[in-house]
Amino acid sequence: MARSQTRMTEGSIAGLMIRFAAPLFFGNLFQQLYNTADALIVGRFLGDSALAAVSSTGSLIFLLISLFEGIAAGGGVIISRYFGARDNEKLHSAVHTSVAFAIATGLLLTVLGTVLTPWILRLMGTPEDVMPLAVTYTRIFFAGSLTLVMYNSLRGVMQAVGDGKDPLIFLAISSVVNVILDIVFIRYFHAGVGGAALATVISQLISAVLCFRKLLMTGEEYRVEIREIRFEKNMLRLIISYGLPSGLQNSVIGFANVVVQSNINAFGTMAMSGLGAYSKIEGFAFLPITSFNIALTTFVGQNLGAGEYARTRRGARFGIICAVCMAELIGVLFYLAAPVLIGCFTEEPEAIAFGVEKVHICALFYCLLAASHSYSAVLRGAGKAVVPMIAMLSFWCVVRVAFLRIAVPIFKTIAVVNWVYPLTWFLSTVFFTIYYFKADWIHTFEKEKC
Repeated sequence: MARSQTRMTEGSIAGLMIRFAAPLFFGNLFQQLYNTADALIVGRFLGDSALAAVSSTGSLIFLLISLFEGIAAGGGVIISRYFGARDNEKLHSAVHTSVAFAIATGLLLTVLGTVLTPWILRLMGTPEDVMPLAVTYTRIFFAGSLTLVMYNSLRGVMQAVGDGKDPLIFLAISSVVNVILDIVFIRYFHAGVGGAALATVISQLISAVLCFRKLLMTGEEYRVEIREIRFEKNMLRLIISYGLPSGLQNSVIGFANVVVQSNINAFGTMAMSGLGAYSKIEGFAFLPITSFNIALTTFVGQNLGAGEYARTRRGARFGIICAVCMAELIGVLFYLAAPVLIGCFTEEPEAIAFGVEKVHICALFYCLLAASHSYSAVLRGAGKAVVPMIAMLSFWCVVRVAFLRIAVPIFKTIAVVNWVYPLTWFLSTVFFTIYYFKADWIHTFEKEKC
């Protein structure tokens, strides 16, 4: 059987990074395409109220899922570290503890999501004409939380050992299934937004099963054995210590985004629809960021685990530059094509105007967004997840919420809500740049052994 993992501790840095990031890019592209297809199909067949309901729930879903997924990401850092160090005993323990954690958190999210959805949507100021649709979509989505968390955890295991190809194949399959089911459920079965949510859950289940089957059947040292899936106390503590800062970081960002969404909701259904369409377009700008971020975290974790410090710095620099340049190129293209892109989701001139305005405010600053996430990815791979947590808590939560609380009542325009993103991207990038060049993040694992 061909070996699917990649050891990033030897060979051409640029070649390894690109070969690893490319499948991730196309995998994320498939995921974004089917997320966009959801919005396109919902908007075209069910109207702007349904599009607003589906789009506006994204911040709530992110808020509830991000904490547990962030903690689970700590497992990926540990797995890449032990894989790079060729410590198979600890690698085995890290893999099975990560899977056990995913099962437990997936079940917990199912309960929390279905119970808390109406309450949180009301706190967000969701309009009454959108509320029933938003509750239906979100509850069905959270009913399938286990499939989403399991897929992300299993994909994280595979990516931590350098396997970006298999998750791409599995995601491509589930993406095609999702689009087909969207059309069948919405157009032919008239299942409404509930049909869109059910299509997503089924497609996530397929990708999770395929990943699980791959890890059960592989002959490599990171193979999953069902009878070995359990919590190993010391390994769980280590995973949580690495992952909790990322989980908290994601949660505070999710909370800030809920506050932002509540401000958007105050401007009505057309604003929710237009900015919801923008969020789908913005997802494409995240593709190079996400791809190189995962590559960066894996590269840094493996190389620091192997004691390759100079190589780690060279790889980090290359990954950061690639992510920033690609994100900015996409931002320029989005800026120029904004009316056409937003118009794909809705035919309402008012909704299109809201979406185009946000593109024109945010798109040219995607380089800052990429820089912040890339620095954060490097630091997570180095075991310094607390630093990104503090930065994101300060700038993407406290500053973002404070700015909205002060500025929106004064200016009473949605442009203020849109400008909060470039502002906080700039502040976090300045902080990360200073820390990256001044702090000793490179010897974290070495200090732990002392």
